Amino acid sequence: MTSARHRQQAGAIALALLAWAGGPAAQAQAQGKGAAATPPAAAQPAQPTGTARDLTLTQLGIDYAINLRGTSGTVGIPFSVRADELVTSASLKLNYAYSPALIPELSHLKVSVNDVLVTTLPVVRGEAGKPQSAEIPIDRRLITDFNRINIELVGHYTRECEDPTHSSLWATVDASSTLRLNLIPLKVAADLATLPQPFFDRRDVRRASVPFVFGNAVGTPTLEAAGIVSSWFGALAGYRGAVFPVSNGELPPAGHAVVFATPETAIAGLALPAIQGPTLAVVDHPRDATYKLLLVMGRNPAELRTAAAALAVNSRAFTGTTASLGNFQEPPPRRPYDAPRWLADDRPVKLGELAPASDFSVAGYTPDVVKVNLQLPPDLFTWRSRGIPLDLRFNYTPRVRADQSTLNLSLDNSFIASLPLRAANPAGDHWWNPLALKLLPDGTISQSKDILLPPLLLSSRSQLRMHYYFEPPAGDCKPLVNNVRGNIDPASTIDVSRFPHYIAMPELAAYANSGFPFSRLADLAETVVVLPDQPETSDTETYLALLGHLGNATGYPALRLTAGRAANVSQFAQKDLLVIGSLQSQPLFTQWADRMPLRRSTDASEFKLGSWIEDTLNLITGTRQREDLAATTQMTVAQDGSDAVLAGFESPLQKERSVVAVVAGAASQPALLNALMSPSLVRNIQGSTAFVRGNQVSSLLAGGTYYVGRLPPVMWLQWNLSRSPLLLAAAVVALAFIGAAAAYLSLQLRARRRLR
Repeated sequence: MTSARHRQQAGAIALALLAWAGGPAAQAQAQGKGAAATPPAAAQPAQPTGTARDLTLTQLGIDYAINLRGTSGTVGIPFSVRADELVTSASLKLNYAYSPALIPELSHLKVSVNDVLVTTLPVVRGEAGKPQSAEIPIDRRLITDFNRINIELVGHYTRECEDPTHSSLWATVDASSTLRLNLIPLKVAADLATLPQPFFDRRDVRRASVPFVFGNAVGTPTLEAAGIVSSWFGALAGYRGAVFPVSNGELPPAGHAVVFATPETAIAGLALPAIQGPTLAVVDHPRDATYKLLLVMGRNPAELRTAAAALAVNSRAFTGTTASLGNFQEPPPRRPYDAPRWLADDRPVKLGELAPASDFSVAGYTPDVVKVNLQLPPDLFTWRSRGIPLDLRFNYTPRVRADQSTLNLSLDNSFIASLPLRAANPAGDHWWNPLALKLLPDGTISQSKDILLPPLLLSSRSQLRMHYYFEPPAGDCKPLVNNVRGNIDPASTIDVSRFPHYIAMPELAAYANSGFPFSRLADLAETVVVLPDQPETSDTETYLALLGHLGNATGYPALRLTAGRAANVSQFAQKDLLVIGSLQSQPLFTQWADRMPLRRSTDASEFKLGSWIEDTLNLITGTRQREDLAATTQMTVAQDGSDAVLAGFESPLQKERSVVAVVAGAASQPALLNALMSPSLVRNIQGSTAFVRGNQVSSLLAGGTYYVGRLPPVMWLQWNLSRSPLLLAAAVVALAFIGAAAAYLSLQLRARRRLR
């Protein structure tokens, strides 16, 4: 039945395309038999243009400067189209420049889409070396679900023999280049088998926005079920981020949405089916069948949570419009630090587990960079460590003779090492050469190298980049044959199993980048989200977005999350607390004012952080000091609620438990969520307190420091002595007294023996 529906849908799309492309006659044919053809004199209906969407190169995954070099430099720009959208027209605004040394008659830029030539841009001598712009239309018939725009430089600087890698052969593509797509909604089948589409589509590179619909009264159990679903969507959205607009008692006028319902739920315009237990269903939007509603239903809150958990864990197992989930069993509890997106801390991890195998092979003299994303537990204690061991194995086409070819390694933009690529016969081509290397069956040679990755360069989210540089044959009149290959063995390993877990808190960078300490257990079994006793819509939206943020950090849904109210927070002393609300709606911000690193003064808009007394105590006790963050300052917060604050501190209910306070109202919530989901802003969230004002983030370190985790006894002693000069001096004096006392007693005993 599913394939039949897909064939019917494909036929409808084909007829629609035929109608747009073929004019009135084709439109009449598309209407089927019995439909009257449009008279030739009748006015042609306008072709649908759709909604314009502009995508920058950064949104399309090109976050680096594009430089085309050589006689045939190429860059590929990927883009995709959602399954529920149809492209009616497309164009590429290309901003570029090229070398003044290029010969116009022999040089040009080729632009192709999915290997089909779209246009060639000529080289004009008078415009060389200057910024230029070209508007390139793209035939919509070339566009599929996943696409690639290739821009190739065909460049020559002389009519005679030339060096293919000459420095004058260059062109650049500016980051301001933009792809414009005009799209119209496309009706898709109401089928659970397509989940998570159309509610989330991995082809869409924009920030995900999934509306959630509740009844007029939303209880805590319903919010827990919604948190499970939002964390699932957050894990799917990944780098895009996800937000969840909330509606109570009514559907959004357009667009896909997720509805949470029990038999008592009343939503205007929506007739709920009979609920016989935990149930999932996909139905048409009552106002526009182009859009779909995902119904998460149960007869009571427990069944509603079961339906949400089944959706998050087994979404690919469902088919049809409705699925009953009475036999669903939740997965077992998670082990600490076993989040799917984190490096395992109990064994060496193969690089092949962190990236697809196809990403490890490159070819040619201008190969791509092999990239492996590393997401480490943020509390790894690497103090006094030589580095994190990387057992790197790689193979490559051997060089004809020894040259400057290398495999270069870096962490993000920081260089680590350069490994030379060896020649097959270092001592020449003699048959008796004792230094000749043994070749693998594919003609490559294999090497291995133990490398220590510097801990200071590794953050919670880092990227290991490995770039093969093959030195091309020098000189003119030598053709450049791209017969070189390189490969990183996916069996190469990185090992963090020998490092203990110990971190100084509060540290908002650990929360903003990795969701720590809540993400220590990927299912959030030791996390409680505390909402105001009467949460507003903006509080619920913040709650759902933060759960999506935690799902992105762990790659796992929040199956064991607890949601609570401020009135009963004392029940959750044994757990870490994520407290949400505004200064007016969340009473805990007033109750815990003395424990929080920010304090309200008599002027309600002013906060004071730190004092000279704290600085003195830090010197005595050895509390961490960071010169890059202010420790004593005053911050003025807008009284209209347009400023948001993130604050971390030790739980007043239990030592070594953490609280992250999210102080945000309806006006400041969008800026806060944008800061957490934007790479350029999230790196500024650090220390104990972060203030978010529009697109600016200011972080501070103030208040008491506490530690989470455990160290081996000897390392614990070394660490505590190293961070407190006064404590070290006291220990030295104490050891001196103990040594003197031992010597005195020993001499006394010896004297008594002699006297006897």
